[in-house]
Formats: sequence, structure tokens, C-alpha cells
Amino acid sequence: MTRRYLYPFKTHRLPHVLTDILVIGGGVAGLRAAIAAGESADVLLVSKQQLFESNTYYAQGGIATVMRPDDSFESHIADTLKTGCGLSDPMAVETVVKEAPARIEELIRWGANFDRETSGRLAFAREGGHSFARIVHALGDATGRELANCLGAVARRRDPISILEHTFILDLLTLDGRCVGALGWTGPRGLFAIFAHQTLLASGGAGALYRETTNPPIATADGHAMAYRAGAVLRDMEMVQFHPTTIYIAGATRSLISEAVRGEGARLINKTGYRFMPDYHPLAELAPRDVVSRCILEQMAKTGATHVFLDCRHMSEEAFQARFPGIYEVCRKFGINPAQQPIPVHPSAHYMVGGVRCDLFGRTCLENLYAIGEVSYTGLHGANRLASNSLIEALVFGKRAGEHAAALADHSQPPATPRLTIDIPRSDRTELDMPDVLSSLRSLLWRNAGIERVGPRLNEAVEIIDFWSHYVLDKVFESPAGWELQNMLQIARLITASAAARQETRGVHFRTDFPATDDSNWRCHLDWSAGAAQPVTSPVPAQ
Repeated sequence: MTRRYLYPFKTHRLPHVLTDILVIGGGVAGLRAAIAAGESADVLLVSKQQLFESNTYYAQGGIATVMRPDDSFESHIADTLKTGCGLSDPMAVETVVKEAPARIEELIRWGANFDRETSGRLAFAREGGHSFARIVHALGDATGRELANCLGAVARRRDPISILEHTFILDLLTLDGRCVGALGWTGPRGLFAIFAHQTLLASGGAGALYRETTNPPIATADGHAMAYRAGAVLRDMEMVQFHPTTIYIAGATRSLISEAVRGEGARLINKTGYRFMPDYHPLAELAPRDVVSRCILEQMAKTGATHVFLDCRHMSEEAFQARFPGIYEVCRKFGINPAQQPIPVHPSAHYMVGGVRCDLFGRTCLENLYAIGEVSYTGLHGANRLASNSLIEALVFGKRAGEHAAALADHSQPPATPRLTIDIPRSDRTELDMPDVLSSLRSLLWRNAGIERVGPRLNEAVEIIDFWSHYVLDKVFESPAGWELQNMLQIARLITASAAARQETRGVHFRTDFPATDDSNWRCHLDWSAGAAQPVTSPVPAQ
């Protein structure tokens, strides 16, 4: 079921906040958009938790950009298109690749402290799927933290930008097919309405839908769900990327081991000590993430193990600690010295490739609504994200969307404050145990819509999600825990139903019952609109 709003309200009885530009989300996309929009407009940036609690902050690997003389735009474009497996938009790819160097130079001017060689030149790493070393990084393996700190400091210095933390956005407010703002909630003040000329959705991903994930708990698909309910189109929701290497310690929270570790020569071995990746792919450990993840699964099944190992013993302890200080500290917490012991790893959900469909300026089909960052589908990633392309996508499209939205905002007058009244009838159905549903949902997606998928299990997952939704989506909750669960159920259904609909294997979507890529029937996008029983197919631009 798709209910338009999660909570009943009357805007004329709620406190109002007015702004030219509303940015929902405090990761790299939201911050860069706020900085761009703040050049000519008043901006309100709303963050679900504290500003730096985002996927950006925890990003380890780096940012892909062509800035070395031996590299080329053409090579980066080719690598991205190849990894996208036929679904990427060539214009989006070219836009990001060619605008990337300017975004990096901009960050350096703003004080970003990227790692450098002894000569003083930027240090570049190579990651899976890249033909050259083109990944800039900071503090070894803390690129996201450096990026968040840099952009956050710039945003806080700009007077036109206001930042509101610990604020949950329930829904986008719409009138006559256009977005007019959003419905917010904070613990102290309760519900309030934010009215804006333009709204930029930068709310992040959906990794918390899966039991095994690299994402922080806040990644509950809120932006995907509110955009879907408001009338935006969601594209290719079956495309969920899994990261091959997270530390596996039974009962412990999963911790990401960056692809850059394999880029520095680490090897994957099974429990017998056998290096298996050369048996599967010519790039071995530097193969695309979906390939490496599936190979790890196969090795786990062959050896009856819960994990494999990442062997970094070719590096000294001093070298590993210097290059990957954050990963080193995590390993040591578990009593692992990566210079002496292989690290136990297995795959986890990592990045939402599908998202809110938008154009090269972030505009969605819903007037006055933009989508940027992981919540969006720009066409860059296609069916699989090339390593370290996400942060640069967020920087490029954050700037583009922020500037475009600010140019359209009518600064001569405040945004309209329409009178909206939403009533939701009280449900008399049984209330389910929310923590139990949440835990079961995450396990269900991991089992039935994870790295490998098959039709009957996907259809079963849709049926189970529909059953839970019947008793959860009809309720009115009073706090974020309930709203998050409702969002997660709606997006979990789109992921599983999309995966069931796409009867082929492509990129991160691997069907064991349809193991071949089928360009004649399935080289297309799957688009979802609110209330639709099935996705609509959309052709892919020529490459």
C-alpha cells in the first residue's frame, strides 16, 4: 500500500520555517549543494542526526579523478561505462569525469588535506575496475571524514546557510504536482512545516535494509520513500551494490575494509590459504566489486566457511598503519595484526545504485524537487558503481543542482505557504512488534534479495513484505523509529519486486535462474511510480 503521507497534519496549525532553498541531508552532496546555492540564496540544510553522521563521513577509499598526465578522461569514461554494464548514461558519465578535476582543486583551495607523495604531488591509488591510479585520498583511509570536515567548515562559515541538526523529515509537501517544502520533526518542537522555493533531496542510501551492511544505522531509505510517495520516479531499484570485504567477527558490527587495501596488493585467500581470485577474473582482486563478492560467496560455499581472508602480510606493520590508520585500529581492536594475520572478511550491502531519477542538474520529474548523491539516479553508475565514483558524483551534481536551484528561486518574495490538511483514518488492525519486523526484514533482504537472487525467493520476499506492510503501513506512528520502518518496508518492496521483474543478470543484479545478460529484452531501465503494480521499462541511451 502507498499512503501519500505518513502523519496527519494541518499546515496552518504548525510552526513554519521559510527558506529559498531546502537541502535535506548533510553528506557531501547536501553540503556541496548548500554551498553552491548559498552563493545567491538563503539555504536551510536539515540533517537527520548530527551533521557528520552520514555515509560520507565513513567513506574510506577516496575520490576518482583524472589529474595525472598518464591518465585520460577517455579512460575514466570507458572504465565507468564498462562497469555500468550497459545502463549508464554516457552524458552523465562524461559530465562527472570532465568536471571532477575542478571539484578536487576547489576542495584543495578550501583546505582539504589530501595525501601527497614526498615530492609534494597528490598521491593517487588504484582501485578495482580502474585502468590507472586515479584515486585521491586523505589521511590514508579517512577520505570521507576529511571531505565532510572540509565542506562542513565551509558551509558553517557562509551566512546564507543555516544548519538544523537532529531533525527527521517525514515527507515532502506537494501541491498540484510541485514540491513546496517538507514536513519536519524534532524531539523538542514536534512537527513543523518547511516551505521553500526549491527542495534538494540529499538524504543518502538504504544500506540499513540489509542485515549485513557497511552503512550506519541512519541509512534507512527515507529519501527514496518520501520521493516515491510524493510522485517522483524511482529507477532501477534492484541495483544494490555489495562490498566484498568487511571484517567478519561473529556478533560484531561489520567494519569496511576499503578496496584500496586490495589496490595496495592484498590478496584474497580461502580458509586453506589458497588465493582464488585469479581463477575467476584476469584482474584478480581488482575485478569489479560484484564479481569479487560472488567469488567470495562461492569460496565460502565450497569450503563450508562463514568468511574468507584478506591477506595483507606483504606489508610491514608500519607500512600498513601509515597507509590505512583507521583500518589498522579496527583490526587491532579485534586482536588482529594485519601484517601477521590474514583479516577475516565477507561481503556486505554497501551502496544503493538505483534511486530517484533526475537529469544532469539533479532535477526530478516533480517540479521544484532535485535529487543528488546516493538517493539519486543520475545515470553515472548504470548497473554497477565503479569504485570511488560516488563521492565525485556527489560533488559534481551537488554543485550543479545547488546553482540551478538557486537561479530558479524567486528571491523577491518568500515561498508560498499553502494550506494543506491531511487526515489519516485510525487503523483497527493488529499492531506488530516493530523491532521484530525490522530484524526480520533485514534478514529477509539479505537472504532473498542479496548478492545472488532467484525468482521464487524474490516472489516469496514480496509476499512477506506485503504481509508486514498490511499491518505497519496503515498505522500512524509518533516517532522516527516507526517512520523509518514504514520507509524501509516501502523501499524493500521495490527492491525485491524490481529484482523479480528483471529476468537477467546485469552488474550487481545476479539471477542464478537467469545467469546471462539479455540485451535484447532487458537493456532497459525499470521505473517505479507511486501506486504502480509493476515497473515501467524505459530505453537506455546509446553508448
